[in-house]
Amino acid sequence: MTSPQPTEFTPETLEQQLLQEDALLRGHFRLSSGLHSDTYVQCARFLRRPDLAAPAAAELARQLREAGLVPDVVVGPAMGGVVMGYELARQLGVPGIFTERDESGQMTLRRGFTIEPGQKIIIAEDVVTTGKSTNEVARLLEGLGAKVLAVASLIDRTGGQADLSFPNFALLPVTAATYAPADCPLCRAGLPVVKPGSRPEKAFS
Repeated sequence: MTSPQPTEFTPETLEQQLLQEDALLRGHFRLSSGLHSDTYVQCARFLRRPDLAAPAAAELARQLREAGLVPDVVVGPAMGGVVMGYELARQLGVPGIFTERDESGQMTLRRGFTIEPGQKIIIAEDVVTTGKSTNEVARLLEGLGAKVLAVASLIDRTGGQADLSFPNFALLPVTAATYAPADCPLCRAGLPVVKPGSRPEKAFS
C-alpha cells in the first residue's frame, strides 16, 4: 500500500522518504573508492517507487523552469541517471536518453542515441557524489556541440562543493564524511564496516 503524497514537496520530506526506503543509510561503510564513510546513498531503492520518483522529478522540473532552464533533451548517465533522467524528461515534455560506458570504460552514446549541435541539455543524476562522472558526461555532450544548462539530481552528496562549470540543482544536499581506512574514527571505535553497492571495490592507496 502506497503512502499518500504531501501537498508540498520539501527536502525534509524527501529525506524522510529516502530513510524509509533504505536509500539513505547512516553507519560505517566501505565505498567502492576504498574510502570509509558514515553515509551511504542507494537511490535505486527510492526510484523503484514511481509514486515517490514522480513528485521528486516534478519538483526538479519546476525549479528548472523557474530558473529559465528548459532543455531540448535530458541525458541521464547509466546506471543511476537512467530512471531519474526518464522521469525528469517526462515532466519537462522532452526526449530522455542516457550515456553508458563502452568496452574501454569511456562514457559514450549508444543504442542509436544522438545529440545535435546546439541542443540544450540537462544532465540528470540520482546522486552527485564528486561531480567527476557528471563532468565526464558534460565533456562528451559539449564535444558533440551541445550546451549543458545544468545538472539536476535527487541528492548532492558533496554538500554543494562539486566542481562543476554549470548550475547544480539538487533536492537534498547531503554532507558525508569520508576517511582513509588507516585514519577512520569509525574503525577505531570498533564499528563493523559494511560494503554496500554494486560496483567492484577499487584498491585504495
